[in-house]
Amino acid sequence: MNEIIMINISGDDRPGVTSSITGILADHDATVLDIGQAVIHNTLSLGLLVDVPAGIESATILKDVLFRCHAMGLQVRFLPVTAQSYEQWVSGRGKQRHIVTLLARQISALHIAQVTEIVARYGLNIDRIERLSGRVSLLENGTVDQRQKARSSVELSVRGFLEDPTDFRRELLQLANEADIDIAYQEDSMFRRTRRLVAFDMDSTLIEAEVIDELAKAAGVGDQVAEITERAMRGELDFTESFQARVALLEGLEESVLQGIAERLPITEGAERLISTLKKLGYKTAILSGGFTYFGHYLQRKLGIDYVYANELPVEEGRVTGKVVGRVVDGQRKAELLQEIAQREGIDMEQVIAVGDGANDLPMLSAAGLGIAFHAKPIVRQSAKQSISTLGLDSILYLLGISDNLAPGQANVL
Repeated sequence: MNEIIMINISGDDRPGVTSSITGILADHDATVLDIGQAVIHNTLSLGLLVDVPAGIESATILKDVLFRCHAMGLQVRFLPVTAQSYEQWVSGRGKQRHIVTLLARQISALHIAQVTEIVARYGLNIDRIERLSGRVSLLENGTVDQRQKARSSVELSVRGFLEDPTDFRRELLQLANEADIDIAYQEDSMFRRTRRLVAFDMDSTLIEAEVIDELAKAAGVGDQVAEITERAMRGELDFTESFQARVALLEGLEESVLQGIAERLPITEGAERLISTLKKLGYKTAILSGGFTYFGHYLQRKLGIDYVYANELPVEEGRVTGKVVGRVVDGQRKAELLQEIAQREGIDMEQVIAVGDGANDLPMLSAAGLGIAFHAKPIVRQSAKQSISTLGLDSILYLLGISDNLAPGQANVL
């Protein structure tokens, strides 16, 4: 009768450990049922679940492994596994799988303790914990500016049945609000790593400004327009009516002002790194904005965006007319455009990501497989599937399971 043995090896990491141990197992025709390896600060942890064939003396294998580990200065532990225990473990692999991602400027032990306590309370088992953010020298992370630019992310792969995922998500969101971190919860489906289209709102998402407010300041009507903008983004006003009212106040603004405003637009932290990485991975990108095509096309050229849909800003005889032409790109229109682009590219909506900050972004956030409220108003954060409020746009890569080793960039700290 076959024997099943769990082998745990730990100690200083060095080249050749895995090949040496599995070579011994191969010499005895043993089968590796499962294997996992991690290295933290040059310390190795290697686990192998091994099936020893009937007729083979397991003691001989264990002796050879023990001697080899001793020669390499490693510690080894053997644990027999019953057939019943193994079958229970196999059946557990079919349970629901979930991904919980922590994001913050710096993740503390308390953050991890609080999140894992919620995970345990819901009866979920943690299979894997992985740091997605890159390493950083503590000596290089001393200044206030460097700490503000730091980013940290840890991903937990968990399994188990959630009777009501809404309650689980709500508890994580409540903790995120209290602890000033972001916590994302996703089902670990095949779509998570096969996203193919990312659509962004423009104002206060791709750029750290509201363009219409900048235009209004230049036209001398900043206070009036800012008040209307804020009420619209909070969902207190109909977007189309408020948009028409704001554009009307821009009548007479000189066309020459537009270029200067475009060149001064502050790009959101992480936007350039995110989009360049997405392009390398073959993603399509789009701007779906309730703002203006003039500035959307400027960003398209600067960042390499594939699609831009926004509102026209009519100009006659060198001055803004203050009129609105065509259908306004409001919340519903954004969702429609998102679906049209996905259909044109042959992309399933589950493979689509939408990112925005305002109430008029909610329809497209709901339509996308992954909707992300980015530094958003409270009503949007509560309604969106995911929310990022502590880091830059490039932290979206963590939600896709992409580590800084694959997309290197600025300083990170855990």
